[in-house]
Amino acid sequence: MDITDLILDDHREQRRLFAILEQIDPAETGVLSAIWDRLGAFLELHAKAEEEIFYPALLQVGIAARRKEGVEEETLDAIGDHNDIRDAVADVARHSVGTADWYAAVAAANLANSDHMAEEEREGLTDFRRLAALSRRHQLAVEFAAYEARNYAGVEPVDKDPEGYIRAVEENLRDPARGSLSVGSLKRT
Repeated sequence: MDITDLILDDHREQRRLFAILEQIDPAETGVLSAIWDRLGAFLELHAKAEEEIFYPALLQVGIAARRKEGVEEETLDAIGDHNDIRDAVADVARHSVGTADWYAAVAAANLANSDHMAEEEREGLTDFRRLAALSRRHQLAVEFAAYEARNYAGVEPVDKDPEGYIRAVEENLRDPARGSLSVGSLKRT
């Protein structure tokens, strides 16, 4: 098991759910609502799991490999993307399900998410596979799977300051007394 594979599995599920929404009759608002509610919650859970587990580890291996600037930039961009996705998901809720405006908001969320996933797949996941040992990727996969399982009902969407996020992670890396980079170590952010 490898955290990069679990993240890719989540990406496939997100794409599948967006595709399902595109194929449902707009009059079936109950079905659209149910699928959108699941997808919206899943998008946030996935983002939060990445922020708690994957991105701190990416920063850690990048710093160790003397690639701090590159992984910091990737992480800043990813946290900003997560905020954009949260905002797009919130925008969907402002429209009546099945209307043209609702579909436009869902399409905007899909675009924000698709852009983020493509970039993450090209950069962050690729870098992590190159920089982190398989044993570390396995350990993180276990944490990631457990985090998503524990929070299957969803997590609270909270935008993050990308630079503040990076500072908090790097402080944790410099000061081992503040705790390890495990699930929940970034609760201050």
